[in-house]
This record gives sequence, structure tokens and C-alpha cells, in this order.
Amino acid sequence: MESVTLYRAPTTVADADAVADWLDARVAASVSVRDRFLSLRGDSELAESFAQARVLSPYDRETGNTMLGIVRYEERAIDSPERAGGVIYDGLAVQRALHERLPHSERSLDHLHVPLLDRVVGTWGDHDGRWHKRVHVLGQPAVVSVPGLYEAPAKPEQYYKEQQKHALLSGGAPPREVLENEVEGEFLVENDPRTTDAIKGYVLQAYHYLDTGEAFCDEETCRLHNPHRQPGVVAAQLREPEFCPAHAERYRL
Repeated sequence: MESVTLYRAPTTVADADAVADWLDARVAASVSVRDRFLSLRGDSELAESFAQARVLSPYDRETGNTMLGIVRYEERAIDSPERAGGVIYDGLAVQRALHERLPHSERSLDHLHVPLLDRVVGTWGDHDGRWHKRVHVLGQPAVVSVPGLYEAPAKPEQYYKEQQKHALLSGGAPPREVLENEVEGEFLVENDPRTTDAIKGYVLQAYHYLDTGEAFCDEETCRLHNPHRQPGVVAAQLREPEFCPAHAERYRL
């Protein structure tokens, strides 16, 4: 691996420059940062690609709604990302659409692109016939979903109960501080100040996968571990040690 390019997600609290500095200190490749991928490479055809990648139902493998109004929504979401939300996209379809927009001279596997996205992505589970939200989709480019960090790994059951109760009483989602005080367990929520630190490990996973062919680490306290529940995310990404002994040899400072 010769180079890694990260792309900012300005509508989120994820700091791509801080992630890049952290990664640059741990890998041999040169690391750079560019502005938001969808702003740099967005066009009307990309909007249609997002419309085609929309998940229509949690239990329906087929995706896509390319009615004019939906495509127009996707165009507005590319131009004004703060207006987007509430949609899940097929992560592999999004990855293909973004790959088509990489500069031809930068498509080799020696140059990893990592767009931080403000969209929720998922992959289809053949084992249970439903869509599953994901934090990232590995490959070229490696798609890292910032809202996926909050939504994909499962939170404690009490979290969802408190969320529903608050919605019934006030008509909206409870503030982060309320949930943290009322729900036992560790988890990340939207705009969590720990987002940047957690995202670092997922970006490293993307690098590690393309550089070595290895997906994830089985050690629950390693940055390269990919847990399915929020307490596991906190343990892997926000607690010491950063790496298991094997990966510490490769990525320690």
C-alpha cells in the first residue's frame, strides 16, 4: 500500500484530519485528506445511483426507487447533505457507484480511498433474509458510514425502551445525556464526542484488509475487531490496549 486518501464528512462530528494524523503515524503509506467525496464527485447520475441503492424494506432484497421525486431528493442531499437522513442504502451498490467516480489513475489497490459518509449503509444477510446496517464496507473504495457507527452495532435493550418512552411523551428522541444517565451499559449515540476516536479503528480495518487480505481480528480488545454490539465497539475502539499483541507489532508507534 502506497497511499491512503480520506474524504471529510462535514455534516458529522467525525474529524477526518485527526483520523488521518492517527493513521499516518501507524502505517507506511502516505495519508492525505480531501473534501467530501459526494461534493467532489457528485453529479445527476450519482443521485440516480443512490436512488437505485435505496433499501425499500428490511426484508426485501430488491432495492431502488428511481421516481423523479426520489432522484430529485438525492440530488438535493448531495448538494445539501444536512437535509438527508432516514434512508438505508445498499452499501455494495454505493461502493460500486463511488468506485466508478474515482480518478482512473487512482483506482489501483496501491491507493486506498476512504470516503467518510453521512449516509447509513447496509448489506443483505442471506442467512436471515434481511438487511443489516453496517459501519463500513471494505474494499476499494472503503465506505465508512459515520451514522452507521451509532446505528449498526446494537445498543442495550433498555436504550430502545427509553427511546420509545421518550418519543411517546415528548414526540422526539431524548437527548444523549438523558439516555446515558438512564440506561446502563456503554454505547455511542448521534454526534457522540468519541466518534472520531472510534472511527480511527474502522479506517485502519479498511487499510489492513486491502494491505493484507485479512478482514478482522478475533481479539475483542483490538482496534481490528468488528463487534456487533455497542459495548464491544467501546471496548475495541475506546479502551486500552489499542491492539492485541500480534497487531501491536504491526501498528504500534
